Amino acid sequence: MHAAPNPDLRNPRVHRATLDAALELAIRDGYAKVTVEAIAATAGVGKQTIYRWWPHKAAVVLEALNDRTGPASRVPDTGDLAADLTAATGGVMRLLSTDLGAVWCGLIADAQSDTHLAENIRVTFFEPRIARWQERLDAAVATGELRADVSTRTMVELLFGPIYYRLLLGTGPLDPGNAAAHVDYLLNGMGNTTSPGSRRRR
Repeated sequence: MHAAPNPDLRNPRVHRATLDAALELAIRDGYAKVTVEAIAATAGVGKQTIYRWWPHKAAVVLEALNDRTGPASRVPDTGDLAADLTAATGGVMRLLSTDLGAVWCGLIADAQSDTHLAENIRVTFFEPRIARWQERLDAAVATGELRADVSTRTMVELLFGPIYYRLLLGTGPLDPGNAAAHVDYLLNGMGNTTSPGSRRRR
């Protein structure tokens, strides 16, 4: 098994050049066309230097994406839950609408046949962000803004699931202008409380 790289032993210049080259190529040529050889040539390093720290191109691109997007940050808490969720989801839509969204699609596609890559994506990117979202939603549950009988992890999935559904399947545009409506649907549901059927279900 490929040993996890020790950051203390990596040459910072080579590391930076490799990450920049991987992302540049993935954006310019498309993730599927990226090779370790191309990354090495663009970064001006030897192929074996890359393989010393990463097992394959996907690992390089994943680290490059994590580097570009930065660490998980705390979700806004202005006291207006709907506004906070709208701002945050709109930001995700804007990010995924850039060239980085296409790179994510390629990386996630590779992860479907590589369980180790899938785990790395989950652990290094999604789990830290899910934890931040859960903190914000837990606070909203505590104040009674959100129902307490649904796990906040499920709420996070309901909030972001449709965004990644559109990203991966191309069923519709990722329009940050629709973020408020997206949040409204989630917070208020889709049922018509004035319909006869709705009244009977009460």
